Amino acid sequence: MLDVKLLTLLTVAEEKNFTKAAQKLALTQPAVSHHISMLEEELAVKLFIRGKGEFKPTPEGETVIRYARRLAALYTKMKTELSDNEKVMTRIRIGITHTAESNLITEALAKYGSKNRNLSITIITDTIKNLYDMLENYEIDLAIVEGRPTSSSFNCLMLDTDYLVCVLSNNNKLSRQSMVTLSALKQEKMILRLPSSGTRMLFEATLTSIGESIDNFNISLEVDNIATIKDLIRKDLGISILPKSACMDELKKGKIAVLPIENLSMLREMNIVYNRDFSKVEILRDFLKVYHETAKIYS
Repeated sequence: MLDVKLLTLLTVAEEKNFTKAAQKLALTQPAVSHHISMLEEELAVKLFIRGKGEFKPTPEGETVIRYARRLAALYTKMKTELSDNEKVMTRIRIGITHTAESNLITEALAKYGSKNRNLSITIITDTIKNLYDMLENYEIDLAIVEGRPTSSSFNCLMLDTDYLVCVLSNNNKLSRQSMVTLSALKQEKMILRLPSSGTRMLFEATLTSIGESIDNFNISLEVDNIATIKDLIRKDLGISILPKSACMDELKKGKIAVLPIENLSMLREMNIVYNRDFSKVEILRDFLKVYHETAKIYS
């Protein structure tokens, strides 16, 4: 069983309050304080800064919390696998970005899951940074992300390549052209992903590489959800820069138009990233096959 003191630590870190943590754990507040004090004594570090209007982990506390998360996830994973072995069952938790949520990756995962009765897939959507944190802490088994991992602690397998395009309504006069120029883009109202998204950062970095700036464009709205952006585009309320893979279904049904952008090449890889000790490699092989079969439908 996982050390109860570590469970208390994780709850305190989540709630940022001893009293709330005690309520959640069904303990007294002095018991929670005692657990934290015992950990601090055992590890010879101070875990939290507790002052007027301030309650946060120390740098040492951040380290302990990170490893406690990993231990908790591994313990839960161990119990799940032991239980699943008896049922001849495999569970896999897959993290995907908001971009991947809107393209054929989720469709391929659903098809793969439906073909394997003894396989249960859980899909978790988050930012790339959070997905890498969860992967490092064994809270997910795989992450499907844009770009390559910067850490050598992960393995990766390229799933596909993707590129950014200008996405616009069929009613927009630009949709009848073969490409769109930067000067034409500057005349349009743009609905873009948030600045922290991989799509937005790639667009801005590519502009910078040719001496342009995002400040020269008319950004009327910033939206995190790609499905919402596509809906607004269909209503001709603006244009956007999105991965082509996120628009395949609408393109096939003729609901929107996409155009390349003159002088901008925004190609990127989509990779399956996993820890080096990931053992179910047959899942990677079989999912790749289903994904490419699904992709052929839209090609």
